[in-house]
Amino acid sequence: MYPTFSDLLNDLLGTSFCLPVQTFGFFVAMAFIAAWTVLRHELIRKSAAGLFSIRKMKVQTGGPLPISEVGYAALLWGVVGYKLGPVVTNNSIFCSRPQDALLSLQGDFWIGLVAAAIAALLKYREYQQQKNTKTVTTEVEVGAEESLGTVTMIAAIGGILGAKIFHNLENLSDFMQDPIGALLSFDGLTFYGGLIVASVAIIWHLRKNNISLLPYLDAAGPALMLAYGVGRMGCQFSGDGDWGIVNEAAKPGWLSWLPDWAWAYTYPQNVIREGVPIPGCVGDFCFQLPLPVYPTPLYEVVMAISLALILWMLRKYILVPGRLFAIYLMFNGLERFLIEKIRVNTTSSFMGVHVTQAEIISSLLILGGLVMYFRLKSSDSGHAK
Repeated sequence: MYPTFSDLLNDLLGTSFCLPVQTFGFFVAMAFIAAWTVLRHELIRKSAAGLFSIRKMKVQTGGPLPISEVGYAALLWGVVGYKLGPVVTNNSIFCSRPQDALLSLQGDFWIGLVAAAIAALLKYREYQQQKNTKTVTTEVEVGAEESLGTVTMIAAIGGILGAKIFHNLENLSDFMQDPIGALLSFDGLTFYGGLIVASVAIIWHLRKNNISLLPYLDAAGPALMLAYGVGRMGCQFSGDGDWGIVNEAAKPGWLSWLPDWAWAYTYPQNVIREGVPIPGCVGDFCFQLPLPVYPTPLYEVVMAISLALILWMLRKYILVPGRLFAIYLMFNGLERFLIEKIRVNTTSSFMGVHVTQAEIISSLLILGGLVMYFRLKSSDSGHAK
């Protein structure tokens, strides 16, 4: 396993440098980039097909800057310099546990001061250049793709908040023991919690700005499925605990072509330090599971990316707005429901049956997708191509 992205690169390239980037965080960032790229492509295509009404927006350019902007710039970059100073002054410690450094009050005062001074000087120079200019207001036409920056920010904030909230609801006993640590920890994120909270926030934003909801959701379906697959790469490469149940069964003959680690794996040097010590290992992550388990994140990577490709191929042939997103809901729910059967998770009693939180939500997604698909009428199809 590769707790940090440096571990992965060093293993591939035979190098020994250190970057303060966790493997899981890197793949989460890649998931956002992948989703943004796919979604932007689809929004532009759908805008050209006339599925979104043209919106007009007033844009102001020029004009004097408030002098307070100088102070804001100094404060912002002073904090950034203070917190990131250890990257220069104490790189080895910062690389090994970047989250501890970022979430503490420790930093480098002098680097923060220099960063604040430079930012203040640059912003003051901009203030001097614009103080005698006039503000010009113009009206421009914007397509649905122009909303993507705001939607991405909402998805990131809402996704992280929702993922933390749902994880702590699922693990209330751990949360009650250390509420602050549970909320601030980079560990423990529930995908469905992030999906639900981010979706509600994004739908509210789209409705508030009069952006056609169903075509936007259709564009988001393949992007969300792809992002999930890329994000699960981070779980597999880092060993973040999202693995399966113990698998001591012999690999079937018809899977002889499959590498042994893709059938059963002990996740050596996993990022959460789970398991037993590895003999002869030196470092912070010298643990592996005592028994091999199903590498379920790997299976989810394959399933999610395959389903994303299917949605991508269907996007020009499903003409009823909203139906492609309904198919995404069914795909998402079915994939997760199946993987839960061999995945380690917290169970609870629901109507006398022991189920996981993800099984309940995935079942609701399948049902909701079916209802949504058949309730949408073909007369509302518009020009999907």
